[in-house]
Amino acid sequence: MKAITWHGKGDMRCETVPDPKIEDGRDCIIKVTSCAICGSDLHIMDGMIPGMERGDVVGHECMGEVVEVGKDNKKLKVGDRVVVPFTISCGECFFCQKGFFSGCERSNPNAKVAEKLWGHSPAGLFGYSHILGGFPGGQAEYVRVPYADVGPIKIPEGMTDEQVLFLSDIFPTGFMGADFCNIQGGETIAIWGCGPVGQMAIRSAFILGAERVIAIDTVPERLALARAAGAETLDFREVDIYDAIQEMTKGRGADACIDAVGTEADGTASFDSVIDRIKVATFMGTDRPHVLRQAIHCCRNFGTVSIIGVYGGLLDKIPFGSAINRGLTFRMAQTPVQHYLPRLLGMIQDGKIDPSFVITHTAGLEDGPDLYKTFRDKKDGCIKVVLKP
Repeated sequence: MKAITWHGKGDMRCETVPDPKIEDGRDCIIKVTSCAICGSDLHIMDGMIPGMERGDVVGHECMGEVVEVGKDNKKLKVGDRVVVPFTISCGECFFCQKGFFSGCERSNPNAKVAEKLWGHSPAGLFGYSHILGGFPGGQAEYVRVPYADVGPIKIPEGMTDEQVLFLSDIFPTGFMGADFCNIQGGETIAIWGCGPVGQMAIRSAFILGAERVIAIDTVPERLALARAAGAETLDFREVDIYDAIQEMTKGRGADACIDAVGTEADGTASFDSVIDRIKVATFMGTDRPHVLRQAIHCCRNFGTVSIIGVYGGLLDKIPFGSAINRGLTFRMAQTPVQHYLPRLLGMIQDGKIDPSFVITHTAGLEDGPDLYKTFRDKKDGCIKVVLKP
């Protein structure tokens, strides 16, 4: 089959790889009808994610038609149309039973490797390094889905791929970011990053009852899309973000701040971001946490900092004194997608949101490597890429 593979920093290829096969009775194989390039895939492209091996199939946002089912899988049948969560979860362990599917204790076969890096292992993920299981990803013609009687959600007839594809990751992730803010109604929420996840967070914050959303980015197309949702926007190249948020909130700060950027914050946005970039380039640091520092400073006393951008290692010079002295709450996670799926599918069916609004580019797998670069470099108005195997 054809698939998008990683061959080193900046080297993404569309090539022929072995077809997936059923390996466990709970597995299924799906023929991928749509998949997408995620912002966190760019961290892989840029060599920021450890544990990748040359030739790994990438991608963790996909959906399609079931073409084969393991003998123990009683939930699915051939012909079912499903969206596949990026988190792989057994449904039976301590964490899955509590709804914390992304903390699954069983789905990462390389858990011991993850424990050395993070203390404990999260769930396995599709197409996201051997630290998280080495599972082939979904930017391919076919994909094997482990624990397929737990993860995939069946899609009702009449709904397009474009409406539901992002249930695999960015819609649940953006919604979780807003959900973490404990919105009761009337709050001001500041969101760093107006990429696809940030856009979902903006709309989710309003759905949950936020009165104001302040969206921060520098890409004109992203800022325009944020304004279309009702957000007030700030361009970090034109204004000092801390000063602007202080002025907009009469000196109090935002009720909650969402970091939807993560490890690859703009390396020229401020003095500390330049230092971060130098440290990463010289192997003196693992991440560029400029946005997280700024979110902490911009959050009001006893507010919440919600972190949904990906970080991989150790963060330097985080103003923890500010956080503890002002009573901040931190919420963060790899999204337990299965927890949110029924609620979010219902929102789409009820017309509260159509996640397809972020799509700007649609192409075949063979165009994937070039579109990775277009997406990374924010060219051609690119906000979200969907690939059609």
